[in-house]
Parts: sequence; structure tokens; C-alpha cells
Amino acid sequence: MNAYEIIVRKREGKELTVEELEYMVLGFVDGRVEDYQMSAFLMATFFAGATDAETEALTRIMLDSGEVLDMSGVEGPKVDKHSTGGVGDKLSLIVAPVASAVGVRVPMLSGRGLGHTGGTLDKLESIPGMRTDFEPARFAELVADVGMAIVGQSPQLAPADRKMYALRDVTATIECVPLIVGSILSKKLAAGLDALVLDVKVGRGAFMGDIEQARRLASALVRTAGRLGLPAVALMTDMASPLGRMVGNALEVRESIEVLKGDGPFDVRETSLALAGRMILMAGLASGAEEAGTLATGALDDGRALEVFSRFISAQGGDTGVIDDPGALPRAAAVAEVTASGEGYVTGVDALTVGLAATGLGAGRRTVDETVDPAVGVEIVAPIGTAVGRGDVVALVHAREKDEAEGALTRVRAAFDYGPDEPRVGSRLLSILE
Repeated sequence: MNAYEIIVRKREGKELTVEELEYMVLGFVDGRVEDYQMSAFLMATFFAGATDAETEALTRIMLDSGEVLDMSGVEGPKVDKHSTGGVGDKLSLIVAPVASAVGVRVPMLSGRGLGHTGGTLDKLESIPGMRTDFEPARFAELVADVGMAIVGQSPQLAPADRKMYALRDVTATIECVPLIVGSILSKKLAAGLDALVLDVKVGRGAFMGDIEQARRLASALVRTAGRLGLPAVALMTDMASPLGRMVGNALEVRESIEVLKGDGPFDVRETSLALAGRMILMAGLASGAEEAGTLATGALDDGRALEVFSRFISAQGGDTGVIDDPGALPRAAAVAEVTASGEGYVTGVDALTVGLAATGLGAGRRTVDETVDPAVGVEIVAPIGTAVGRGDVVALVHAREKDEAEGALTRVRAAFDYGPDEPRVGSRLLSILE
């Protein structure tokens, strides 16, 4: 058995055996399979796809490449939420504290930005002093003590995914259902969960561009999780336009704090409560969806979720002063105004264009080893439905230097569409798959 033959078989659409998948995945972890061979395998899988049996086997092998966290010492139901990625998606920073405030224990293994989408760890690390690199034993202690923790993958937990995740980001193999399923579920199963809530994004700013593609991913995630013994539900949410108004790491932390204080954009609040409500329901803490939603709303509105968020920041070494003083978060040196090229109502803001602009400013990664700038990004001043005149300010570009800000203006300006009629702004929630 060798990598070349396995790559050829997958390229030709043959169903791989468990042993062949083990050879590729575990060989990549221990160095027998080279980066360029795994890159070829990922691309072959991207085009040839995988059967349900291959997807389940791939996920299990990635899980078994490392340890499974022992969460038996953590009392209470352990439920996590995972997003497939979007532009301005800061929901984990709100959903986890809300669910935890109701009694859910949230052990969240998160990742960094992929392509034009941001990563939860990058956002958190824009908070001065914040750590996300705890060992598994300390991770479990944080969940038990605080009720939630958000950390990166340690070398012990799903190491295969850790290496494959980074490679997918720079080989244009992100948008592949079996690879996404293996990546997400190997991490979540390693965290010792009782249940999982999935936020499957669909639209221009997501990796799944159309509703049918997203539905296939959501179905594959729920189905594979069930086959591996993890109850899961998937909420499909709209990502045609950026979520909320802030795109960029420190900017999104600032917006998350606004929502936790009872303010902030409606779409961020609504989607956060929908996801937190499902976590509460799957944890068995409510008799139905309506009661779960009421519990989630109460925890957000009465300040309990904000208290959990403060304890969470403190426990992971962060400066809780950012809650009362957002100025303590990193700020960009240059801010430039984006003006409207049309008039009437803003009828669309293209999420992909905004996401690429933010990445170009330094808010995301274009190579595996690239670092992000926590301060830069894009701020939407005129969201969809806003009445504007030609030349009005519709967005702000936050950049390291004036030249970089100027360079992003044209791209962000092109993201906005205008029309004479006020558009209907609907819910981000499209459907639920159980």
C-alpha cells in the first residue's frame, strides 16, 4: 500500500477501504505521507467525493488519531455549537455564554480563520492577555468551573484534523462535504460532547454557496454524527450579506459585547438566541423549543450571559476591562470612509466581497503561517434596508496604514447594491434539519 496508489483510486472515484484511509490520514500525521501527497488526496476527494461509509470512516480515523477528552468529571449536559464559517460570524462569543447561563456546559474546540471567513480563536485573541492554548485537562476544568471554555486544538486532540485543516485552507479544498464533515465532527467528538448544534451557513459569504449544497452538508453532518453516536441538529442560516455590522477580529468582539449588553444588530441577536435555544433543548433543560427560546432570551436580557462571558475571559487570562471599555481592544491606525455609489435603499451587501476585503487588510490568512492583525476590518454603517443618498458614508475601512485603507475602498464600495424600493429584511434562519 502506498500514497500514490490510494490517490489514483480516489481520483478515479473508487471507494476507499478503512485501511487505505488510515494509511493516508495517520501517515500524514506521522510523516510517512508528505504534504504534497495529502494535498493531492484532498483535491481528489474534492472532485470525486466520498460515500457515507468513507465519510464515517474518515471521521472516526481523524478522531482516533488523538485522545478523546474525558469530561466525566464535568457535571451537567455538555453541548457545543459549531458554525461552518461566514463573514462577520461572531456568534460563538454570544451563544456559548447564553447557553452556559441556563445550565448547559459548553466545551468548545474552535479553529482559526479559513479563507475569507473569520475564526473564533482569532477573535478571542484580540482581547489582551486572552489564551486559547490550554491542555485537555485544564480545558475540562475550565468547563466545570466557568460553565464554558473556548480553546484551540491541542496536539493531543484530533491531530489529523489540525494538520489537514491548515492544508485545506491553502489548497482550495475547503468546500468539500466529506472533508468538512470529518473536520468538524472529529473535533467535536474529541471534546466528549453529549450533543451538538450546527450552524450551516449558506450564501455568498459561506463555503456552501447555494441552498441545496448547504442542505447536503447539513444532512451529512447530522447523519454522520448520528452514526457515530452523537445527537446533532443543524440550523441553516443565511450568509448572503455579512452577519451584523462588524467584520474583523477586535471589531467583532466589540459587537459581541454590545449584543451581550442587550444592544447590537438584530440579526446577530436573533440568530444567537436561535442557536442557544437549540443547545438548551438538546441539553434536556427545556420541554420544547418555545421554552428553550424563552430561557435563552431571559439569560441574555437579564445580564447572566454577560456575567458568564466576563468569567470566561478572566479564567482564560483575558482583560475583562474590554467589557466596559471597548477602547481597550486593538484599534486600527487608519480609518477610511466608503461612500455610496448609488442612491435609494441599500438592497444588498455582498458578504464574499467584504470578507475578501477584510482578508486583504490582514484580518484573515492567505497562507498557513500568516498572522492576522486583530485591529483591521470593515464596519458596515448602512446595512440592508438603509436609505442613502449618493456620497453618503455606507462603511468604514479599518486598516494599518492610510494606503491600505484606500486600497480597500473600491472593493468594499462594490459590495453595495442600491434600489428605489425598500427591501424586506427577513430572518437569517432558513430551516432546521434534525
